[in-house]
Amino acid sequence: MSKVNLEELLVGKKMEPRYLEYNWRDVALYALAVGAHREDLQYTYEKYLKAIPTYGTIPYWGTVNVKPYQWMPLPASMLADEIIKPTVAFLNMDHEIIWHRPIDPIKGTFQWQDQITDVYDRGEGKGAVVKTKVDVRDEAGNLVCTNYSTTFFHEAGGFGGKPMPKNPIVIPDRAPDAVVEDYISPVQNLLYRLTGDTNLIHVDPEYAKDHKFDQPIIQGLCSFGFSCRMAIDALIHGEPERVTRMAAQMRNVLLPDTPVALHIWKEEEGKALFQFVDTKNDRPVLDRGVFEWK
Repeated sequence: MSKVNLEELLVGKKMEPRYLEYNWRDVALYALAVGAHREDLQYTYEKYLKAIPTYGTIPYWGTVNVKPYQWMPLPASMLADEIIKPTVAFLNMDHEIIWHRPIDPIKGTFQWQDQITDVYDRGEGKGAVVKTKVDVRDEAGNLVCTNYSTTFFHEAGGFGGKPMPKNPIVIPDRAPDAVVEDYISPVQNLLYRLTGDTNLIHVDPEYAKDHKFDQPIIQGLCSFGFSCRMAIDALIHGEPERVTRMAAQMRNVLLPDTPVALHIWKEEEGKALFQFVDTKNDRPVLDRGVFEWK
């Protein structure tokens, strides 16, 4: 497979168009799934409701209420899976979302079509990386947000493709300017699953063991949503509509029933860097994070 030019085969390929109708209950459920507390009524009570901006990531892995129906998440990166047929599982490396307008918290429709934009070659025996883009629009066709994600395939390198660009974000070598503590509940993976990520590794103990984990693991985009909510609280309290961009690298697995902390470094007005840390072992779950607002 290393001789197959994955860039030629994959770049430009798209999944079929999909859509999702949601209402305030879905927005409130998402907030609880990313750790909203009982005092966070702006995220959970329809009278005051605002959407946590990372609700816009739901189309990337979502299956619940998505049409055409799919029983498991099927992003465009899985088109590479069909070609490579890896014996080693793929790995999500990072996620970025850019917001173009606030998400309507009461009801709406997301429309999107996931596509592959780039394939990077890390070299023979070092794998390949597939980058995808998801433009999410409302029912009027207005662009709400854009998701970018990269997926690492261990067994696909060495096909002569372009190298992956280096991440420009560098976490400062100093103590963070703010630390926000929180807690991943014992059922956080099950709660987040109800928002649409039905990947079996987050719910099925036997499936998790088959993939070398002692138990089901927390979804990467759950950690991403936790980080967004915590950053809003620390930096622009009560104003999620001001967020414009967020990105992070997925570094380590997170388990349910774990204390966590968001370490924040303020770079300039409207921009901060962050790490989302498992405080049991002090390892970053999300690294090289950037959070921007207007």
